[in-house]
Amino acid sequence: MQTAQLGSNGPVVTRLGYGAMHLSLAGRPSEDDGERTLHAVFDAGVTLIDTADVYCIDDSDIGHNERLIARALASWRGDRDRILVATKGGLRRPRGEWPTDGRPSALREACENSLRALGRQVIDVYQFHAPDSKVPFADSIGAIARLREEGKVRHVGLSNVNVAEIEEARAIVPIVSVQNRFGPMSRESERNGVVAHCANHGIAFLPYAPFGGSRKAKGLAELGTLGKTAASYGVSPHRLVIAWLLGKYPGFFPIPGSTRREAILDVVAAEGMRLTAEDVKRIEASF
Repeated sequence: MQTAQLGSNGPVVTRLGYGAMHLSLAGRPSEDDGERTLHAVFDAGVTLIDTADVYCIDDSDIGHNERLIARALASWRGDRDRILVATKGGLRRPRGEWPTDGRPSALREACENSLRALGRQVIDVYQFHAPDSKVPFADSIGAIARLREEGKVRHVGLSNVNVAEIEEARAIVPIVSVQNRFGPMSRESERNGVVAHCANHGIAFLPYAPFGGSRKAKGLAELGTLGKTAASYGVSPHRLVIAWLLGKYPGFFPIPGSTRREAILDVVAAEGMRLTAEDVKRIEASF
C-alpha cells in the first residue's frame, strides 16, 4: 500500500486509514464482530487507525472503541508495531450527546483514560477533538503540549479547526495532522483555506466522513453523475471517492469507516487506483 510521512515530522503510515467509530456507536456490532472487522483492516495492510475516547454510546461507555482496538491488536497475529493508533480528547458523551470539553483538567483526565483503554504508555497521535467556546483555545492546546512534554503523547493533531486555530496551535506545539470533515458533499476545508494551509506547512490532512456520514453514504451514487462516472471506471462510487481523495493531494490521509468487512475491502482497493490530474478533474465534475 502507499505510505507517506504523517506531516513533516510524523511517522510513516499508509495513506489510507480506517475510522473505527461505527464499531462502538448505538447499533454497533458485537465485540467479536468488531474485532474481526479490525483484523480485516490490519490484514489489508492499513496501518493508520483513527479513534476517540467518545466513540461509544454514552458517558458510561467511554473508551469502548479504544478498548476494542486494543483487544483486536492483542489477538492479531501480525506485526502490531506497524499499527499507529490516533485518538482524541475534548468531547464528552452525556446521554449520548456530543458537548465539547476543552478544560485542561478534562483533557489530562481524558488522555490518562485513553492510555489505560489502549493499554499503552504513550499515545502515537493525540488530537484535540474540537475547540471549546467556553475555554481559551490556547489553554486547551497548552494542556496537550504539556502531555507531550511528559512523554504521554508522541505527536499532536487537531480536529474540526480553521486556519487561525491551526496557527494558534502551531505557536504552542508542533502539529502533525488536521482532521476535518471532507468529501464530495463537504468541501468547506478547501474553500476556507485549511487544506492549502496544511499543504503549505507540512501538515497531514485526514478527511473524515468522506461519504457524507452513514446516512448519506447509501445515496452516494445519486450525487450528480458520480454513480455513472464510477461505473465508467468499473468501481463502486465509494471506492472512486477514496481514489479521488488519494489522487487529489498527496497530504490527504482519508479515514473511511464501515462495520462491514466487504465494504472495507472495497474501499481499500482504491489504493491501487492511480488517477491522473485529468481523472481527478473528471471525478470532481461529476459531483
